[in-house]
Amino acid sequence: MARKKLDTLTEPMYYILLALRSERYGYGVMKYVSALTDGAVNIGAGSLYALLERFEKDGLIGLSRVEDGRKYYRLAPKGARVLEREYRRIRRQASDMERVLREEAEG
Repeated sequence: MARKKLDTLTEPMYYILLALRSERYGYGVMKYVSALTDGAVNIGAGSLYALLERFEKDGLIGLSRVEDGRKYYRLAPKGARVLEREYRRIRRQASDMERVLREEAEG
């Protein structure tokens, strides 16, 4: 079965959108995500810039300014909705796992 476009986000996609809740430029996104996840998620430059281009084209983020050759982006309303939907999906999955673990413990 084919996956709908942006129906679920990959881990890098999720963290890029999360980082862009505040205005950031590309390298700033990479540093923020790495720091936020204690190095568990590292997004390479090639992947980052390809996703930024895709997100901008899809209206999930917007270019807010260009300064010193750096492009700064910020989450657009559509991107905020996609991020929130993914957050709810992840929470639902975690809740399901917790329920299964409780049921197994109660045995």
